[in-house]
Amino acid sequence: MSTKWEKLTQEVENLYNAGKYDQALDVAKKTLNVVERNMGPNHPNVATCLYNLAFLYYNQGQYTQADPLYKRALAIFENALGPKHPDVAMCLYNLATLYSQQGQYGLAEPLFQRALEIQEHILGSDHPAVASIIHNMALFYSYRGQYNRAEPLFKRTLVIRVHALSPDHPNVAMSLFNLATLYSNQGQYEQAEPLYKQALAIYENALGPYHPDVAETLYNLANLYYNQGQYAQAEPLFKRALAIEENALGPDHPGVAEWLNNLATLYSDQGEYVKAEPLYKGALTIQENALGPNHPDVANSLYNLANLYSHQGQYVQAEPLYERALAIWENSLGPDHIDVANSLNNLAILYYSQGRLAQAEPLFKRSLAIYQDSLRPDHPKVIASLKIMAILYRKTGRIKKAIVLEDKVAAIHLNELNPENEITN
Repeated sequence: MSTKWEKLTQEVENLYNAGKYDQALDVAKKTLNVVERNMGPNHPNVATCLYNLAFLYYNQGQYTQADPLYKRALAIFENALGPKHPDVAMCLYNLATLYSQQGQYGLAEPLFQRALEIQEHILGSDHPAVASIIHNMALFYSYRGQYNRAEPLFKRTLVIRVHALSPDHPNVAMSLFNLATLYSNQGQYEQAEPLYKQALAIYENALGPYHPDVAETLYNLANLYYNQGQYAQAEPLFKRALAIEENALGPDHPGVAEWLNNLATLYSDQGEYVKAEPLYKGALTIQENALGPNHPDVANSLYNLANLYSHQGQYVQAEPLYERALAIWENSLGPDHIDVANSLNNLAILYYSQGRLAQAEPLFKRSLAIYQDSLRPDHPKVIASLKIMAILYRKTGRIKKAIVLEDKVAAIHLNELNPENEITN
């Protein structure tokens, strides 16, 4: 029995690594049935199968299916192995990651913290496995724009990995990469650039010049140049990153679609729509074939293609793409996710640009509410939403409402100028 279970588990891993997600899911279900039938419903190996099945659902954007499987695996691990076991920490961490991806930050944060406490208790505060959880908590805070909470965690992770591993270890490069990304997201490009370059050198030396981690670092370095208007430096890095991914994964892999989107966005934002459009469409085709029509990554490509048409004033082509992206994100991520807010906001802008103010207003209000709930009060998305709502109120003669929002924006800017009043939400 043990040999059969191990072979099936290995088959799941092989299929997943080959990008054959549907087949991996089928074998994972078969493995779970075999283990439950032979070992009983509460055996730790059942929990492992549940965990693997949940992981596959999660990576296909099927979060509703993944959630109860992670929870059941967690309950079995806790009952069979005790509340302080590493497998419990692993399950807590992945459930936290799932909630974070859905925008359920209040549920995610205590699970991250509990997973960290277990690993620190078992392994000590300077173990690489502890660093991994700290690293992902830092990503959690960074994604929410809570950079002041993320930065010390990224730095702590970097110190642990340098001492526990080596200065040239790929995990050190990962820490450098994410610290650089934190600085880049705040416009601190001079601090970010050398960290990206150091991470790139480590990855190339340790993993070779054609590894996906090299591609991702090239992309972020390219994005840094792009954000500074240095397009000539950015474009060859984007293209090299895409070539690496195509070589590593094959031209029809969902990972390649992500990089097609990246290069397309570079062209689109420069107004080179003729170059961008076929790349967006190619990415969309790959994702729909590989992931199905309702995956969040499909929504991302629809959203990007809609933006391209909207920027050209082709609102009739853009509108159904925005609507389809919005429906997918609401279904897969929940109604209060940041990606839902972005989609609502851009669809509202499309209505606004056509003078359809009555249709735009409720979407602007809903996107603003999500931004205010999920992000810092001084986040650029919050400020931009307040500004456009104020403009809409003025256009429709509601001057008092407009002034209230304009005063909020002014207060935020005043707070930014006074460090003693730093916003810490």
